[in-house]
Amino acid sequence: MRAFYSCLFYLLIPFILVRLIWRSIKAPAYRHRWSERFALYSKEFPRNVIWFHAVSVGEVEALFPLAKKIQRQYPDATLLITTTTPTGSARVKAVMQESVEHVYLPYDIPCAVGRFIRCFKPRIAVIMETEIWPNLFACCGKNEIPLYIINARLSEKSASGYQKIPALIYPALARVKLIAAQTQDDASRFVAIGAKTETVKTLGNIKFDVEVSNEIIEQGLQLKADLFGGRFVWLIASTHKDEEAIFLEIYKKIKQNIPELLLVIVPRHPERFGEVKKLCEQDQLAVVMRTSGEICHQYADVYLADTMGELKVLYASSDVAFVGGSMVPVGGHNILEAAAVGTPVLFGPYMANFKEIAEGVLRRDAAIQCQDESEIINAIVALYADSAYRQSLAEKGRVFVQQNQGATTRIFDMLSQDI
Repeated sequence: MRAFYSCLFYLLIPFILVRLIWRSIKAPAYRHRWSERFALYSKEFPRNVIWFHAVSVGEVEALFPLAKKIQRQYPDATLLITTTTPTGSARVKAVMQESVEHVYLPYDIPCAVGRFIRCFKPRIAVIMETEIWPNLFACCGKNEIPLYIINARLSEKSASGYQKIPALIYPALARVKLIAAQTQDDASRFVAIGAKTETVKTLGNIKFDVEVSNEIIEQGLQLKADLFGGRFVWLIASTHKDEEAIFLEIYKKIKQNIPELLLVIVPRHPERFGEVKKLCEQDQLAVVMRTSGEICHQYADVYLADTMGELKVLYASSDVAFVGGSMVPVGGHNILEAAAVGTPVLFGPYMANFKEIAEGVLRRDAAIQCQDESEIINAIVALYADSAYRQSLAEKGRVFVQQNQGATTRIFDMLSQDI
């Protein structure tokens, strides 16, 4: 089965490259460093590395506390972090700088995977969340590299898909030494698709171990004082296509009751910055771009954060935050950063990717879920009118995050046997 999979992957390579070209029209970074995706390198890299793979920004952000902990405990070790997306790559370079090696993960074809393993000779392989690559896993097994999947999550939909190809998935999972699942439901689904029960542990979600320094809080408060002029700031984080239009319409309605309202929008993908700016202007809303450095005077309607890596600071500058990807059927995004910063959190009905977190925070009345436009309007107006309500919601959110921390330490202890 794996031979058929490999042949199919080789046949798809031209179409994959066309897709990269297409994506590079809006995000030019996709047309760079193609050689890395085939494990063709122009320089020598260290070997015997501790290797982590994190697909994109969300996984990379969650990985940082664990990577830094390993660096503190094993200062002589070399860490390699691979990503799939340019935005993930940019975050690795911005946060970890020269303290780690970084390349794109090669495509899951035997020749590329073999070159990658020979180049870096990982002493341990650690895959974040749900990445199952049959050839990569087989190569790790062949080279006796201990392979882990950490912060592992598996939706019902994904599990159903994997169960249709057991001849491919069972051998791949047989190469995994341990799977550290986020929840018991995730653990059960990994077992259902072929993982051995004794190789699956429920260790929690390392996204709860988000790091929020006093410096970040101070930077956020300073941003609010310097640029937002004491206005009531409503931040929309990680928005997707068709989502901004919803919030712009809501903003225009709420603005009638809250004249000092300022809408801060943080699009999920940088290639959409220009698109979102144009959308605001079409709605005849005055936009201030983050990169302009301009102050949001009373005439400004929207502050568009056209930068990367500043979300925590922006949360700290806001009076209330709505986490996007949840008003359109994307599956939601991480609400824990906003809660950890101490900002009241709202989100929409589509939270399939963060189902357990959403259920947990709602059980504790530590966030507000809004099903439609009218519920969003009611929630924002209520939060604006009642500062004690905002403080209570924020404090419950902070407590929820704190009570669920510790997965990073548990996973570190698990990995230490092979580091």
